[in-house]
Amino acid sequence: MNGNKAFWGIVTAAAVGAIIGLLFAPEEGNQTRKKIKKKTNSLATDLIDALEKSKEKVASVAGQVKKEGEEYKEAALDKADEYTDEAKQEINRYS
Repeated sequence: MNGNKAFWGIVTAAAVGAIIGLLFAPEEGNQTRKKIKKKTNSLATDLIDALEKSKEKVASVAGQVKKEGEEYKEAALDKADEYTDEAKQEINRYS
């Protein structure tokens, strides 16, 4: 008898849940699917925009790093030339 009551309790709860779900469903399935698709497309667009902004920022930072690297390279070459000239002067002084 307890098994029978449990069975009918489950069936009744499922039926009530289904009815409540239908009563409170905001729209038909077709409309719900359209909204889901629209929201998904919107989220995808937002993600693509965020990725593009990130890409632009990375490119900007990379350009700055390259510029600074070139400046350091020039400074290092200038120092190397300076040290080379000083070394040549020292060699000529003792020659």
